[in-house]
Amino acid sequence: MKKTYILAGLLTLSLSACTQKFLDLAPISAINTSSYYQTSSDILTALSGAYGSLQFAGQYGQYYVMSDIPSDDTYPVLSGTVTDQDQFDKFYLITTNPYLLAAWSDGYRGIYRCNTVIGRIEGITMDATLKSRIVGEAKFLRALMYFNLVRYFGDVPLVLTEITDPLQGYNYGRTAATEVYAQIVKDLSDAEAVLPVSYTGTDIGRATSGAAKSLLGKVYLTQKNYASAAAKLKEVTDTKTYALLSSYANLFTPANKNSRESIFEVQYKKGNIGEGSGYANSYAPTNSGNAVIAFGGGGNNIPTADLERSYEANDPRKAISMATSYTNTSGAKVDAYYIKKYADQPVVVNDSEDNWYVLRYADVLLMYAEALNETGKTADALPYLNEVRRRVGLADKSISNQADMRLALEQERRVELAFEGHRWFDLVRTDRAIPVLNAKAAAIGIKTPLTTNNLVFPVPQSQIDINPTKIKQNPGY
Repeated sequence: MKKTYILAGLLTLSLSACTQKFLDLAPISAINTSSYYQTSSDILTALSGAYGSLQFAGQYGQYYVMSDIPSDDTYPVLSGTVTDQDQFDKFYLITTNPYLLAAWSDGYRGIYRCNTVIGRIEGITMDATLKSRIVGEAKFLRALMYFNLVRYFGDVPLVLTEITDPLQGYNYGRTAATEVYAQIVKDLSDAEAVLPVSYTGTDIGRATSGAAKSLLGKVYLTQKNYASAAAKLKEVTDTKTYALLSSYANLFTPANKNSRESIFEVQYKKGNIGEGSGYANSYAPTNSGNAVIAFGGGGNNIPTADLERSYEANDPRKAISMATSYTNTSGAKVDAYYIKKYADQPVVVNDSEDNWYVLRYADVLLMYAEALNETGKTADALPYLNEVRRRVGLADKSISNQADMRLALEQERRVELAFEGHRWFDLVRTDRAIPVLNAKAAAIGIKTPLTTNNLVFPVPQSQIDINPTKIKQNPGY
């Protein structure tokens, strides 16, 4: 649903001369929200709006800033005095960084839409099975959005009902991360019980029971609840719904969107209709003209030499995922590191067909192996690691102890899932961010050692300024 809806996090502050005024939450349109939600068609349109919010810059549109840049896989382009992304790379974040505010506000804009669907659907007369499915989809989306927020910021406000009055926002302080995680688990448990295994036709791409189970497995893994993670991820593998594609390269072509390996993707559609993705243009080298991608590139999210060295010599995933040079329109070689996974030719600038993988089966296999290994079942974990390696023609590994398996899985996830927004969260989840990045600090420009304070980002300053009695800053910022 297209709405004129302006909300900076939970509250939006409008400055007019010396007067502060909160904007009305009702959409500026001919149809007010109080009278709009009357039919199943209305609520399905609202649900589409919740899915659409995943495209927001602060959600998956610029997800790499919060998920890849802080890791050792990529670094940002610098433009004069603009250091907004560099602050994530070298950990000198300031509380007014615009990417922090985008992540917070766009996350809560999406949650608002989910809460609206969940709350308003009860008053609509419609097919009971469809109603249950819609609620399940909205709960899956809400859980996903909260999962990202809690990983970014730690304690965050837990809002589970539609805010109809801006002043209600003042009631919400930061909820303990443990409570937020408990709600995420509840939402995903509710969702998996009612969502279908698959869809057909125009419904392909919606959240499925497998998506809910897979995300729940990742949540349990993040909480170090390894037994529950193993049990839930085993449910995903046991369904036989998903399988690795025979070709790694084919994963990143529009023809294979929502394939058997796909579990959940952020959907994009090119055609100059405002639904295309901008990854191809964003990641292509600066000053490359049309040599790499039509309409040129922004040079963002540049692969590191450290990541390049992490690939085994005969691993085909390196050439599919990244490049170190290109041939310009004059036929000359230009040295430049850039991402190749997202390479669909756009219709206009930032209008490609590339979807964003949130969850795919290779991720599930490696998470399942991790959960098994952490529960002392290293031998049982090994086949799942090797299944991912065999897909790209690499030899099986022989590992017999837990410590070696941890390192092997860390390495395999790094190269298998490169530039898909996993590396930073993997390092944090496994307590490896501080030792790994501090060991490489000089190479990536970190001047002071990372501490536990750096494992979450600062709360946007505007949110503290709006509600200082209830929203407090994270330690160290």
